[in-house]
Order: sequence, then C-alpha cells, then structure tokens
Amino acid sequence: MTDPRELHFVEQERARQSAFFHATLPDECGFEGCDYRLAPANRLSNLNPEIRDVAARYFSDNAIAWHQHAAHGLSSQVCCLNFLMPLATRPEMLARLVQQAVGGDLPEMLEVEKGPDGESWFVGFEWIGRMDYLNEWPRTGSPKRGANVTSADAILRFRQAGRIETLLVEWKYTESYGTPPEQKREAERLRRYQSMAFAPFGPVRSDAGLKLTDLFWEPFYQLFRQQMLAARMQAEQEDGAERVRVLHIAPAANRRLARVTSPALRPLGGDAFKVYRSLLVEPDDFLSRSTESLFSPLIADAPVNDGWANYLRDRYAFLAHASDIKDEKS
Repeated sequence: MTDPRELHFVEQERARQSAFFHATLPDECGFEGCDYRLAPANRLSNLNPEIRDVAARYFSDNAIAWHQHAAHGLSSQVCCLNFLMPLATRPEMLARLVQQAVGGDLPEMLEVEKGPDGESWFVGFEWIGRMDYLNEWPRTGSPKRGANVTSADAILRFRQAGRIETLLVEWKYTESYGTPPEQKREAERLRRYQSMAFAPFGPVRSDAGLKLTDLFWEPFYQLFRQQMLAARMQAEQEDGAERVRVLHIAPAANRRLARVTSPALRPLGGDAFKVYRSLLVEPDDFLSRSTESLFSPLIADAPVNDGWANYLRDRYAFLAHASDIKDEKS
C-alpha cells in the first residue's frame, strides 16, 4: 500500500509552485489549465530573475539541451539551476556546500569552465565528460550536453587534502519511479554497458548475483550510468581529478523517490540509495544528501539582501523543515 505521505509531497509542491507563480508571474502561469506550468516559450521565467539572461547564454554557448518540461514548476533541471547557477561565481559558498556533502577540511574550489562573460565558473551543468567514455556519442557530429548521452546535472571540482576531486551531481525534486524498463531498449543498453558496469572494469560489484538488466529500473539506471561516467573520468584523471564521485541530491520529504523498484534488488533493503550504495565496489564513491541539509545552513547564513537565498526561501518552502532532517553520512 502506498504511504499517503509519498503522494503528499508532490501535491504539496504543486500547490506551492502554483501559489508562487500566481504571486510572481500572474500573467504567465496557467498553461494548459495548470497553475504550476508556464508556456514552453516562457521557460526562462521559471528561473531566478538573476540568472535568466546568463542561463540562456550559457546553454546557447555550450549547445546544452533544455529539458522538455523546463517551463514546469516542478522541473528538476530548473530546480538545480535555481540552487546552483547563482553560486557559479561564488566559490566560498560552494566550498561550504562541498564540505557539508563530503566532510573534511574546507576545500578550495577549482574552475570547471568559463562562463558566458569569460569569468571562471566553479559549477558546470549537464556534464558529459571530455571523452566518449560510455560508447554513447554519435558517430558523426558532436554530442549534445543534456540530450541522448549520460549527463550529470552539475559538476563541481575542488582540491582537498592536496588532492583534486570531482563531484558529479544527480539532482532530483519531485520524481518517483516504478515503471518497468522498456524492453525495446534492452539490447542497446546491454551492448553499451555490459563490459564496463561490473568489476573489475566497472564500479558495480560482480559478486552480488545481479544481471545488468536488474539495474535498468529507475532510479538505479541513472545512478549506475553516472557511476560509470565517474569511474571512467577518474581512470583518465579528467582535468587532473584523482577521485570522481557521484553526489545525489533530493528533498528528504520525497519519500517515494527512495522506493526500491527493481524486483531483484528488493531483498537487499527498502531504501533505494542505501541498496545502490551496497552494490558498489567502493561504496563511498556514492553520496546521497538531502537538499535541505546541504542548502538550508547556507541560506540561513546569507545576508538579508541576498537574492539567491531569498528566492530559494520564497519558492522552495520545503527547505524550512531542515531542522527535522537527519542525513546519514553515506
């Protein structure tokens, strides 16, 4: 039986986004009768006003694909951009965020790429790596970040304890899963990933008694592709990184996201992210943190007139319950 609290989070966020749009975008909301949707052409209005122009130029300059529902109030791509893009030129804030996620000393943030105005950006978005690590890129032409290839929602680079590290961020908002994988894509997925998923050539344990198809259920499918990308980037020491990990960020209140969907994995536990971590050769290469635990302390400490903090506080009210969240450091 479905826990009513699982559905409550999505319903709650729809209502909150509807109210936010009515208050801030009264002439734009209500696309196709949904108060929490904007017309597709108005997707930039779904972003913090401080980043609308720079986001448009950044996506254009880097040929990055907008997600199909980027004008939707519950878009996870937009949510990720609203939280992280305003910090792209604020390395001191990002350093605190990374320290909260990985522990240890305060890191030194490193440039990921240049921003639209040529300045150093310490966050990148829709990252696919600098090589075709996963046999996914088109045979002709260039791959498109954010479309048809494995893309991390964001990337962070830093130096800590004398070592350069990279975090590939997988960002979730109201998503939940349970639909069986598409059979018609199984053969192609096996062709691409069979030789690089399991140890000794991949990040997933070979002694867990699993078939690759057991991981084709979401959210495991996305996670193990991110993990393979991270492992290949680490093997190649992309941009000097000696360690590359996956950081999964999602609201703690979205309990439905943590359901174990793959039948073969259900005997291993009831929390998808704990189960997934147990499947890895190096469990510490996967970190799962709540949005609240990472960002609420930064927002609370921000200056009164900080546009980033005020926008997040006004729009994403679930952050207010951060005091109730206890993240497991895993």
